[in-house]
Amino acid sequence: MALDLDFVRSQFPAFSSPVLSSHAFFENAGGSYPCAQVVNRLTRFYTDRKVQPYAPYPGAQAGGAEMDEARTRLAAMMGVKREEVSFGPSTSANTYVLAQAVRQWLRGTDGAIVVTNQDHEANSGVWRRLADEGIEVREWALDPATGSLDPAALSKLLADGKVRLVCFPHCSNVIAEVNDVAAISALAAAAGARTVVDGVSYAPHGFPDIPALGCDVYLFSAYKTFGPHQGIMVLREAFGFELPGQAHFFNHGTLYKRHTPAGPDHAQVAACAGMADYIDALAAHHGVSGDPAARNRGVHDLMRAQEAAVIQPLLDYLSARNDLRLIGPRDAALRAPTVAVELAGAAEPVSEELGRRGIACWAGDFYAVRPLQALGIDLDKGVLRMSAVHYTSPDDVARLITALDAVL
Repeated sequence: MALDLDFVRSQFPAFSSPVLSSHAFFENAGGSYPCAQVVNRLTRFYTDRKVQPYAPYPGAQAGGAEMDEARTRLAAMMGVKREEVSFGPSTSANTYVLAQAVRQWLRGTDGAIVVTNQDHEANSGVWRRLADEGIEVREWALDPATGSLDPAALSKLLADGKVRLVCFPHCSNVIAEVNDVAAISALAAAAGARTVVDGVSYAPHGFPDIPALGCDVYLFSAYKTFGPHQGIMVLREAFGFELPGQAHFFNHGTLYKRHTPAGPDHAQVAACAGMADYIDALAAHHGVSGDPAARNRGVHDLMRAQEAAVIQPLLDYLSARNDLRLIGPRDAALRAPTVAVELAGAAEPVSEELGRRGIACWAGDFYAVRPLQALGIDLDKGVLRMSAVHYTSPDDVARLITALDAVL
């Protein structure tokens, strides 16, 4: 069954907003529209539950129950234990805290870590700084022509058995090629290494099936997956308790508190249950049945099929031009629908002109400084990035191509 785009777009208040609906929205990689279920839960929390949760009176009990619901339902969708789902202020903050735990874990050992230069800086810089502690940091370098990561190159980095941790993206926020997380995680595990996956740029295109991916940590952002501004970290139990705790000592026995030193944003955690509401609404509407994990997998596949069909005409159009460089695969099935191009001149004036023509997108380095440098792209020029999700329509893409044709 194809995704019912009219039903999908009816779930997002932004499409009826007089401020937002005038533009075709291609800034989704910077933050997606929130679904109505999240907006309604957030409003209800601030209206009826904005007190210290779990206390012995109705508003507090209701607030705590909704926070618990968010963790329980998201965990069930992703196929993990509820205790393995942690909320934090952002993915950058969650990754930073995790790196401090790894700093202690590897201090005084001969263990090494592997990072890539395909990552957003949030999943690169914090790991590279562990070299200040004397921890060896090895770089898994991308192919400067294609932007791809070659697993054979990783195998060489793992060969001596010293690597304890491999950190890599599910897909880059500018290259967008979908990395084979399951194969990479298996390769690392066979060499005795744990894996940390930055899923920020992939999760908007389908929530992960964590057991199928086989990684030890998976991080993504709720505000890019139709929710509020929270970072979500799936930390598998064995690794989470092996790492030194980073929170109050008396919370170290609870996994979802063990590595979240900041107090939770109660309202936004509770509102994350709206993300599960939305997936369930899509599943019900499209006849996808089964347990929460099965429904999630079915909706994931619907989203990915819709995105590939909608974004392929844009990739074809850009591939046919000889005045720009399309970054990443030309086949929509091999990538997320996050499309970055290098232009002859600076990219920001082009995004500004597109904005005047009804297209919402942006330009710059998008904190992907290392990948752009590795690809030989002038950071002063930056790239033009146009990013879609499953609610992007064929008409949106047609409008974008028309505008690009006029501006370029």
